[in-house]
Amino acid sequence: MLDAVIVVVVLLLVLPAVFWLVWGAMGWLLGRLLTSAAEATHEGSELIATNR
Repeated sequence: MLDAVIVVVVLLLVLPAVFWLVWGAMGWLLGRLLTSAAEATHEGSELIATNR
């Protein structure tokens, strides 16, 4: 019975938190990579300075 309670707690509490952290980290990394790529390919554009 205790095993079932532990499984339910992990499924309801731990896994959503892990998913939020993983997706948040992936979003941050993707944002950093795309920003640096855009700045590198559009170097010298006056629009880059307005985004900061």
